[in-house]
Amino acid sequence: MEIGVYGFVDVGLEAGAASPAQRIREAVEQIALADEVGLDVAGLGEHHRRDYASSTPGTILAAAAERTERVRLTSAVTVLSSDDPVRVFQQFATLDLLSDGRAEIMAGRGSFVESFPLFGHDLADYDELFAEKLELLLALRAQERVTWSGRHRAALVDQPVYPRPLQKPLPVWLAVGGNAQSVVRAGRLDLPLAVAIIGGRPAQFAPLVELYRQAGGTQHTSLNMHGFVADTREAAAHTYYPAHSDVMNRIGRERGWGPTNRAAFDAATGIDGAYLVGDPEAVAEKILHLHEIFGHDRMLIQMAIGDVAHRDVLRAIELLGTEVAPRVRAETARRVNVG
Repeated sequence: MEIGVYGFVDVGLEAGAASPAQRIREAVEQIALADEVGLDVAGLGEHHRRDYASSTPGTILAAAAERTERVRLTSAVTVLSSDDPVRVFQQFATLDLLSDGRAEIMAGRGSFVESFPLFGHDLADYDELFAEKLELLLALRAQERVTWSGRHRAALVDQPVYPRPLQKPLPVWLAVGGNAQSVVRAGRLDLPLAVAIIGGRPAQFAPLVELYRQAGGTQHTSLNMHGFVADTREAAAHTYYPAHSDVMNRIGRERGWGPTNRAAFDAATGIDGAYLVGDPEAVAEKILHLHEIFGHDRMLIQMAIGDVAHRDVLRAIELLGTEVAPRVRAETARRVNVG
């Protein structure tokens, strides 16, 4: 199984919080450490809000490419609905060249909607925009000269698009929350599937992976979840809970969710909950438990959330790479051999 980390370059809103410039530099350092300790994937998501500094993930990933050698570099996610597929393809093809073939695109419809008015799109076209732009993105990676037309972008007529990536094809994942229509789309297009689970019981999402297979999906599957690793379970919860609850409650107020609390958080860190929080043994055990349910082959964890201190994130990445990942890889390999 591939193990990795992702984040959104969170920026604190309170006085004295780390600046966007500092957080971006920290994100690059975290990716560099992920590479150093043997993690497989590092991802950055796209947001267009004051509390996040990653509006152009590819730019930060390009900086990280120069400090890494092996780790795969992916968006997590690219909000394709409000972007131009030509520019997305060019940016990640460039990243692929810069990183010697380690770039990936994780495309999604977006959990926030600020990018739609920012780039002149109507939310009424939410799903149609994504379907049309995904079609164009896949055409761009399939051929050097593209002829294409749609409703939301100017047509292309035998238009060459450069640069071309090293990887053939450039990996494009489809990221979903709980939307069955998106899962079926990924299956019918036979694109790798990433399922984001940030609450509830993960087992409730298992039917989505089965639906993906039923729709024709044969590619890799990933779970993208919140989590944190520390030397003890108590230290992991103590470090992660304040920042995590602050972020979730802030988003919850915007979306009408009820407030979270420590009891709910602790429950979610249990074996059947949505958070991968604990010491290395506990986190490895939970990933393997999830593997029994989903059979997935990639696990991405969001650890740099809110105002978690950079030094604590670095320690968490170190533990994930040196202690959690080897245990998980050994056991999943054993299961494959036994099967």
